Amino acid sequence: MRKAKPKKRYILPDPVYGDTLVTKFVNYLMVDGKKSLSYGIFYDSIKIIESKTKENGLEIWKNALNNIMPAVEVKSRRVGGATFQVPIEVRPERKVSLGIKWLIRYSRMRGEKTMKERLAGEIIAASKGEGAAVKKKDDTHRMAEANKAFSHFRF
Repeated sequence: MRKAKPKKRYILPDPVYGDTLVTKFVNYLMVDGKKSLSYGIFYDSIKIIESKTKENGLEIWKNALNNIMPAVEVKSRRVGGATFQVPIEVRPERKVSLGIKWLIRYSRMRGEKTMKERLAGEIIAASKGEGAAVKKKDDTHRMAEANKAFSHFRF
């Protein structure tokens, strides 16, 4: 057990949009410490989104992220030898990180040729309220709804 709570690390805003959320997204997208490559993938996918939809790409991305972020999730809780899936509200920071992780995971699973196209496709789908990442959020909500009877086991 830790003695003190660790200090919160604050991340710098990205160079193009000046948004810390973009930097956070790029950090999750990054593989093997290649940050400039992941910035390139993100910015190119935003350009692809703008060319496909004729709208502001960053706004569509933020809208997609809001459509993916879960409000409730289930957590395993052991009570008297039985394990219950207890629904709990998701903290705001965890909401954002889960949304980002799901968007990137399901982008990587898509069938397009390059990661830029995959990410752009998943973002466009998520902004419309469809796609695998939105399905994951719906499944999480459905699971919490189904286990609502155990909500009195919250800690």
